[in-house]
Amino acid sequence: MELTEAKALIAGKIETKTLVNATISGPRQKSNELKRIKLKPILLKDTYHIQFEFQYERILKHENLLIDEAIERLEIFYEDFRQFQFRFEKESVQLQLSKKFKVNLKTTKEEAQQVELAHDRKKSYLLEDGVPTPFLVRLGVQTPDGKVKRQKYDKFKQINRFLEFVDDSIPALPQGQTLRILDFGCGKAYLTFALYHYLTEKGFEVAVTGLDLKREVIEECNEIARDLGYDGLDFLVGDIHDYSGEDAVDMMVTLHACDVATDVALSRAVRWGASVILSVPCCQKELNRQLDCAPLEVMLQHGLIKDKFASLATDSIRAELLTILGYETQLLEFIDLEHTPKNTLIRAYRTGKAPTEEKIDRYVAFRDMLGAKPFLAVEMSERLGQISSKLVQ
Repeated sequence: MELTEAKALIAGKIETKTLVNATISGPRQKSNELKRIKLKPILLKDTYHIQFEFQYERILKHENLLIDEAIERLEIFYEDFRQFQFRFEKESVQLQLSKKFKVNLKTTKEEAQQVELAHDRKKSYLLEDGVPTPFLVRLGVQTPDGKVKRQKYDKFKQINRFLEFVDDSIPALPQGQTLRILDFGCGKAYLTFALYHYLTEKGFEVAVTGLDLKREVIEECNEIARDLGYDGLDFLVGDIHDYSGEDAVDMMVTLHACDVATDVALSRAVRWGASVILSVPCCQKELNRQLDCAPLEVMLQHGLIKDKFASLATDSIRAELLTILGYETQLLEFIDLEHTPKNTLIRAYRTGKAPTEEKIDRYVAFRDMLGAKPFLAVEMSERLGQISSKLVQ
């Protein structure tokens, strides 16, 4: 059988929506950072998707694709991997590819299996409704018996979504030591308390500091931390621009730091060598004022579109700069209750990997096209200059 025939056979079976699960393994190149891909069907908003779970050496990534998109994505993996195991409702298909792409395909009849569409079932949360969690009770999200209050259910979902990002980040954190964590602009500290609770429950020793400008809020948070016996959690009154109380941190969190305050926090995190950065920016005004790109005037002449474009471009620039500075960076959707129903979360894991010349040139071309002078680049100019003179304006 030729490879094109094998691809068509597998694609045809995937189109029948009978996939149970699949595993792709055996990368052709040892240097391939992607080690394994797992597939499973899910329902998203009543629409059939296939979820791809990408397993790297230290982290996992997920992507949900429609059937046609999933089949198209598989084309890449046929080039890069050797082992393919597909389980369908009534049979399994095993495909092995040799170094020269010789095909060995085997199908086996199996006892009928029921396909589980994960997102069609009740959502499973890391913190459960009905199970009392001390900080959730104290902060008024749960009743004493663990029932989530109706008016607090959106906050409950936001906390759990945040903890999913934290849980995904655990492999990137240092092991066997006390983790130093900073939360800039913690506000009422729902997520700060969640972070402390979750990591200590996972067996980590942590020292977490929340920073905010509102003295009365900070005093209340410190009182709650003491009452709960959270000895490794404290809160300070302070401004993100002036804070200099650290030499090194393991995780930096910042949510809703306005405009360039996000860039200040990101630059601090890089200088401190943070292994994990979780940042939800807001009010991205800086680039909006700088945009100067005649070909984009069709878009930028409309204030609403200009605001949205500036926001997307700002976070894209931040992600690219973090990558150049030695981080593996993703822009992800986050539940945000304070501004819009959804917002962008920047998640970055420190790898120390040097950027390619191609990546540097791509960033510089994008920056120059927009006429941008990113504040983060200014903050990190010395370090960026050591990487490439092209990065310094």
